[in-house]
Amino acid sequence: MEVKVEGATLYVEVDGSESSPALLLWHPGRCTLRSWDHLVPQLAEHFRVVRIDVRGIGQSSPSADPAQYILEQYAEDACVVLDHLGIERCHVWSQSGGTRQAFAFCALRPGRVITAALYAANTDPADMAAQQAGSKTAARIRRDLGIEKPPKPPEGFFEHKDEEAAVLATHANGKFDLVAVTDKLTMPVLIGTGSHDPNLVSSRVIAAKAPNAKLVVLENVGHNSMWEYPALALQTFLEFHESLKTG
Repeated sequence: MEVKVEGATLYVEVDGSESSPALLLWHPGRCTLRSWDHLVPQLAEHFRVVRIDVRGIGQSSPSADPAQYILEQYAEDACVVLDHLGIERCHVWSQSGGTRQAFAFCALRPGRVITAALYAANTDPADMAAQQAGSKTAARIRRDLGIEKPPKPPEGFFEHKDEEAAVLATHANGKFDLVAVTDKLTMPVLIGTGSHDPNLVSSRVIAAKAPNAKLVVLENVGHNSMWEYPALALQTFLEFHESLKTG
C-alpha cells in the first residue's frame, strides 16, 4: 500500500493477523524493505509485521524537500503509517543503518514503542571497511564450523525509484545525535551485535547507558546478522520476547 506523509508518499507492506501485536521493521541503511523477505513468514506467525521504505528508498517517493531527510522526519513518518493502520503501539526490530533510524524513533516517540531490538547498534561514525572485514572473518569461521551458508539477499533489496534520493535518504543517519538520547530508550531493549562487528564497542556503551537494555553478542557473526546468520538473529529476537513474557 501507499501512505501519504508530509512531502512524500511511502511504500508500506503489512503481513500477519490484525489481532497479533504489531512489529515495525526498519530496513538496513540504503537497502529496501525487501531485506526482510526471508524472515517475514516466521515473524508473521507471531506479529502483525509492518515494513516501510523510508522516504527516498525503494518504492517510496523522494522527499519534496531535501531538508526532510532527517531522522526526526522518519520518526514522524512512521507514526503517520502506524496511525493509518490503526496501531497505537508496536514492537521494533532494526538492523545496521536502520538501527540508527529505529533508535531515533524509539527515543523521540517512546510512547509508541513496546520493545525494541536494535541490531548492530552504534552511535559512532560507521567504519565500513572494518564492518566488511569482520563479516568476512565471521563467514570463514561459520564455514569452518559447518554452519549452513546463508541465503542470497532477497531480490529487490537494493532497487530504488530514484538512486540519488536513496543516497540522500541514508545521509540522514549522520545528522542526529544518538548519544544525547540514549537515556530516552526506556522500553525493554535488546541489542544484538555480532562478535566480529566493530559496532560491538559502541553497542556495549549503549547497553550500559540505556535504562532497560540487554546486550546479546551474536557469536560467529559480523555486521549484518539478519543476512549472515538469519536463524540465530531470529532465534535471539524471539527468545528476547519470550523472556519478557516469562520474566
